[in-house]
Amino acid sequence: MSKINIKPLADRVIVEPSAAETKTSSGIIIPDSAKEKPQKGKIVAVGPGTKENPVTLKSGDIVLYGKYAGTELNHDGVDYLIMKENDILAIV
Repeated sequence: MSKINIKPLADRVIVEPSAAETKTSSGIIIPDSAKEKPQKGKIVAVGPGTKENPVTLKSGDIVLYGKYAGTELNHDGVDYLIMKENDILAIV
């Protein structure tokens, strides 16, 4: 599991996106210009929540999120997304 020393506020979470697919199931290699942005990742940090919106996720959960959800963040050379918990669509 990734270690990050950033603590999100309120009902926000930090997600480490999965790597983009480089090959199709039939073996065709996908060039960088055609790769799609991943929509799956692992939660690495969770905020404390609010009275109205307690956080139900925990670090280590694998989640699905919207294609354009969150704000990109680069910390120590690793790309992360920070987003509100309600941008998460499902836990895998």
